[in-house]
Amino acid sequence: MEGLKNLVPSSWHLPLQWCLLLLPLTESARAVPWKPCTDLHPLDLLSRVLPRDGRALAGVRMVQAGDARGLQILSPSQALTFPSSQLFVNCPLFPAEFSIVATVKVPHTRVKRTEFLFAVVKEDVNQLLLGLRFSKDKVHLLYQGSMGRERLSFKRIRLADDHWHSIVISISGHHATLTLDCGIPLELVHEQPFPSDLNTDGSRFHIGSRRQWKGLFTGLLRQLVLLPGSDATSRVCPSSRPSLTELSIPTILSHLPVKTLTNDVLLPPYETEIRVTLGSNPACTGAEQGRLWFDTLKRGLFICDGTRWQSMSQEKDRLDYVEDYQDLYTISETLDIELFQIPSLGLFAAMAHRATKPGSAIYRWDGGHFQLYQNFSTFKAQAWKQFTVGGKMFLAVSNSMGPVNGGRETSVIYRWSNKRLKFVRYQTLETHSARDWEAFHINNEAFLAVANHRTENGNHNIDSVVYKWNPGTKTFDVNQTISTSGAYDWEFFSVGPYHFLAVANAFDGTSTQTDSSIYIWLGGAFQLFQSIRTFGATDWEMFQIGNRVFLAVANGHMLCERGPSLYTINSTIYELDMTTKMFLKFQDIVTYSAVDWEFFSIGDEHFLVVANSYDGATYSLNSVIYRWQGYEGFVPVHRLPTIGCSDWEFFTSAEGSFLMYSSAKAPLSKVFKLKVH
Repeated sequence: MEGLKNLVPSSWHLPLQWCLLLLPLTESARAVPWKPCTDLHPLDLLSRVLPRDGRALAGVRMVQAGDARGLQILSPSQALTFPSSQLFVNCPLFPAEFSIVATVKVPHTRVKRTEFLFAVVKEDVNQLLLGLRFSKDKVHLLYQGSMGRERLSFKRIRLADDHWHSIVISISGHHATLTLDCGIPLELVHEQPFPSDLNTDGSRFHIGSRRQWKGLFTGLLRQLVLLPGSDATSRVCPSSRPSLTELSIPTILSHLPVKTLTNDVLLPPYETEIRVTLGSNPACTGAEQGRLWFDTLKRGLFICDGTRWQSMSQEKDRLDYVEDYQDLYTISETLDIELFQIPSLGLFAAMAHRATKPGSAIYRWDGGHFQLYQNFSTFKAQAWKQFTVGGKMFLAVSNSMGPVNGGRETSVIYRWSNKRLKFVRYQTLETHSARDWEAFHINNEAFLAVANHRTENGNHNIDSVVYKWNPGTKTFDVNQTISTSGAYDWEFFSVGPYHFLAVANAFDGTSTQTDSSIYIWLGGAFQLFQSIRTFGATDWEMFQIGNRVFLAVANGHMLCERGPSLYTINSTIYELDMTTKMFLKFQDIVTYSAVDWEFFSIGDEHFLVVANSYDGATYSLNSVIYRWQGYEGFVPVHRLPTIGCSDWEFFTSAEGSFLMYSSAKAPLSKVFKLKVH
């Protein structure tokens, strides 16, 4: 799970002839593609400084003006700043092309000279690198150019009229445009282009000020968004509310109580029977039967049938962008996440931690965030698997080593205790550097497969084991052994009446270029169905789009006899061809020591996210979300900064849709919220 960098000793090498054969396939993968300093999605600057739980913030109060809320800044508080490095994660350069979207309300009497909406200040020398300020009828963008301080001034822009206004400023080369309330853009052509080398190293963003009382913004601020790389005008305009158009609004400012409208005019009989309810998921009982409910969040119309709300029409969700949601600091680096539900208690995440002390842990989703729930004694845990047998819930951990005192190497199955509300040890099974568990049912019988990676003496060619549940002893017994080579992952799936089990083989003792195999269930056992050449394979992900069946393999490492090992290689998506009854190559995607694929859907859209862990030089890489584009296959749409990414998991809750990743190189896992529209 560490990019396979330490998977094999340096004395084991791939035969030279294989490197020569594969050189044309990997030559293009050697060049590391250009990466922007920050992801090209909207960066909500206000949400960076506001507490997510709605707690009070010193020097700030929320004011409702008309049908919208805004923030009033009372003092240049340190709480209203954050380091620029939070945004520019790949390098410290401010984007040369960008947009700023702001929504403000400024009373007539407030603006005397100039006030700052935000400023980027180099802390050690108190130097203004970039700032947006305005006066009664002008808007200025200030920045540090090659010849010193530069200024772009838009004149006759009246903001101080006690009304809400939305402005979009877009910068590209010599050109700058300002759009007020989705009106006609005002364009400036500057003699010097906006600098492409504006270094933000050691600087901080200051919201509503320039780090001091002078220039403090005294109006109401509702929206402040930086969009790197593109003009935001087309994303927010046209709008039915041009003065309150939205690209990204902090949650605390985006919701207002629904106003009840009354009308004394007597409605015709056919209208008096129609009642429409607004708000969030109201009750649906016999008293509400026939009533309509309009879900303002999902833009759907529902009718109550006396027991539940039936959809009449609903807009499909679409992924817009991804934002940071939670930093989950763990007790150790994490190699795997397993998400599962426990009735009446909700969502849990079992996390396989590298450290043997205190071991691994499970976390409970509580109040919209993960909180530590239970610790386990594990030994370099690699993965968790949750499953049920006969209505009982179990959780299996794969340990990759034995106790420090030299005891037998085992992995453990835990059972959920409804009385104690925790998992308790249930069964111990002998394993060998176990990397993964896979649980499945065939014909109402329960099975559990372990991926044994290598023996205690370092032999990677070892049997992995399929266990079967014994209803008499209520334990798992050996059902079948399957020869594997440095097995990393099992993936079970069914297509119609057929059941398959795919293994990701990572190393055969000589080479990371080895066959991974797909087995089919026939005659009470798994038999070889197809072998596919892989390169340090670490994961299989099966998914379906319509009636099409796909398998994606994560290739982690190509070891050559001469020259450096290759971590920038293709991972491949295969599609099941019903004519040949084989999985055929569908698409190659360049990855960086990939260790996991995760498939998920939002509305009618389908996505794959890859865990890029190492490129031969650094573990700090972007992992990528790809969107299904039909005949084009999967195309990249979002890049997320990760450190030694080892696993991705998708989940939904009352708070929305989320992606969660674990790091094999830092005691930090992150939760990203998927913003949909």
